[in-house]
Amino acid sequence: MHVTPFADPLHAAFDHWTVGALVTNLLWTRCLGASAIAAAQAQRLAERTAHARKHSPFYRRAWRDLPAGAVRLTDLPVVTKAELMASFDDWCTDRTIVWPDVAEFIAARAHIGRRFRERYLVWMSSGTTGTAGVFVQDAAALATYDALVSVQMVASTMGGDWHAAIRNGRAAIVTADSDHFAGITSWRRQAQRKPWLDMASFPVTASLASTVASLNHYNPAFVASYPTVLTLLAEEQNAGRLHLDLSGAWAGGEALPPAAQTTIEDAFGCPVHNEYGASECLSIGYACRHGAMHINADWVILEPVDRNYLPTRPGELSHTTLLTNLANAVQPIIRYDLGDRVRPRVAPCPCGNPLPAIEIEGRAGDILALKAADGQIVKIVPLAIATVVEDAAHIYCFQILQHAEDALTLRMPTIEGARVDAALVALREYLDAQGLHNVSVDLRELEARETRDGKLRQVVGMKPTRA
Repeated sequence: MHVTPFADPLHAAFDHWTVGALVTNLLWTRCLGASAIAAAQAQRLAERTAHARKHSPFYRRAWRDLPAGAVRLTDLPVVTKAELMASFDDWCTDRTIVWPDVAEFIAARAHIGRRFRERYLVWMSSGTTGTAGVFVQDAAALATYDALVSVQMVASTMGGDWHAAIRNGRAAIVTADSDHFAGITSWRRQAQRKPWLDMASFPVTASLASTVASLNHYNPAFVASYPTVLTLLAEEQNAGRLHLDLSGAWAGGEALPPAAQTTIEDAFGCPVHNEYGASECLSIGYACRHGAMHINADWVILEPVDRNYLPTRPGELSHTTLLTNLANAVQPIIRYDLGDRVRPRVAPCPCGNPLPAIEIEGRAGDILALKAADGQIVKIVPLAIATVVEDAAHIYCFQILQHAEDALTLRMPTIEGARVDAALVALREYLDAQGLHNVSVDLRELEARETRDGKLRQVVGMKPTRA
């Protein structure tokens, strides 16, 4: 368990004032309806593109053939994570930020949740597209994410329960906490900003039995995690091994199927708040009780596109999605290939929310059910075992495939090098720690054609056999 220490009270007070002003603006804009949301989006897009063109050499080069002044969003070229990371220094609009300094900062795990140069937060993506990303967040972006979450909680049916859980109980997150990932970094920042709260984090890589024991001991009123983790915790609650009295739960980082949401809510007797975010933009949208994912269109632009980056038709599933983050000025994200496949809803949502709604196919993986030597079934959440490989070997393009009850295959584009050896060693140590000494791991090649079309499904469970 990790509990974050006290933060500077003056800094925290300024943050709260800023967030409060943004919340007021958000509520007022959304009360005025879709036209006001569109106007706010257009104004912020103009400001963001002008700032990027003036202060980011990367965007200045990318847009050199465009006319001066305001431009249409669709006239701007698409950018990728690999392109931005290759031009990290030129991408940043704060010209004092250079990659060696950022790399040195994130190399220290003790810095997770702390500010880089006392100004910025830095977090990493987990690399599901095959390339890891590092994203610098300025104070304005962080305050905007906080305000968006606050407004979402007001809009959701769990608003009252959420505040009761935060005021009167403990809040826990089960997440990847071994590096500067957005989830753990944001959680520790919130704990620093609100030292009167009792907030703790637990590693997703721990065994299920260990996590259950830790949560029973901590006894939180609110739990945040990935849908696959919450689903396993719901099973433990139903089995009587977990004993939590929750006021609310939060799911993010993976797709939340309707059946999983029902399972979690029935087990804990509380609503689940389903958030859509990414390392590139922490708060993209949130789900209503009708299952629609509403996009924070006053601060975020999502463009569903086909393989050629042309707009898809209404109601059609996109090949990928382009993201424009209107909040972060220090590292502009403008027409960025996010990799998610989405389908815009054509009809207005029955909930009456003026924000546009989509259906999303986000990061997904299977829960692995592996048989130990004594016949016990040990369940492994996909993000936990994937994080083990990423942390040990700094490899992001791979697949873990279960092909028997006691056998896994690690698939990678090239089968060579010390990093591959490190991945195999880490997997072996992780499985042994789960009591799965008998589970074998072999290595096979992952063909390039399987990875060229965006996000790779990193963890694939064994398909059930037909009778």
